[in-house]
Amino acid sequence: MEIASSFAGDFSFFQFLGAIAVSGLCFLFAIFAVRLFPASFGRKSRSVESDGAGCGASLRKACSCACSCNSSGSGLATATAPAAPYLNGGTEEMLDRAPVVSERQTGASMMEQLVPEITTHALSYLDYPSLCRLSMTNSLMRKAANDDSAWKALYHKDFTLEQDSVTPTNGWKAYYAVTRAIVNINAEFFNIIRERSITAMSHLWFNADYVKCVHASGELFTGYNAVIESWQLAFNWDQGVDFQVRDVRARVLTDMAWVTMKTFVDMDTGPFNVTNVYEFHNGHWFMVHHHSSVLIDGEVDQPMVNG
Repeated sequence: MEIASSFAGDFSFFQFLGAIAVSGLCFLFAIFAVRLFPASFGRKSRSVESDGAGCGASLRKACSCACSCNSSGSGLATATAPAAPYLNGGTEEMLDRAPVVSERQTGASMMEQLVPEITTHALSYLDYPSLCRLSMTNSLMRKAANDDSAWKALYHKDFTLEQDSVTPTNGWKAYYAVTRAIVNINAEFFNIIRERSITAMSHLWFNADYVKCVHASGELFTGYNAVIESWQLAFNWDQGVDFQVRDVRARVLTDMAWVTMKTFVDMDTGPFNVTNVYEFHNGHWFMVHHHSSVLIDGEVDQPMVNG
């Protein structure tokens, strides 16, 4: 019995030493294999992860969100389940994508996030100088302020609802600017009459033999010299006229524009229909035709336009 018990004790001790030796050798071989082929182990783990995820990984890449995509397939559910612990910390793919999302959110302005129709409606409340100042703030505001729909709405608000079917060659912004210039020149024409300045009137008219002027008396004057002399006689005869200009309508082409309006004076003759025609020469607009006639129907109620 003593010999058997001692033999059994010795066998257990040798077995324990053998197990330790085998474990040590396995550990050394494992370290050697990892150091010798580190890249293959990384690719293998990633390929297994991608194979296990299947279409679930592609869905996560397509949706670009932090949530896991749900599906009826068991493989997809298994692949998307590990994404939950990374909602607050973020996986490698999510960390790489985070700066892009942050940059996109910080770069987009409130104006860019609005529906185009809402943006156009908001810009329609701005006047001409404010819309020009807005276009000079930054590139995003310049893109919104230069929108053709905004300038078309501003044109209809400031000038007329007519010409809705017109398609300006250089866009509504350029068409608005040239129409504004014509309206301002036309307003200056009436200021010259109020001031009775023959010098300013001679600068306004184009020096050509085909210019014409029809005064309210019905008399026609043709040629630059005859037209300027007619205005000189009118200024000498009139003792000053106080009038209002209403219902201004302007139409501008490439190098020609005409303006129709109604003038109301403090005289017994009543309101007048007035038509002014302008031509563009050497970077300036000049008057080439003026026609004034008595308005048949004096019962006209139109909004006043001050140019």
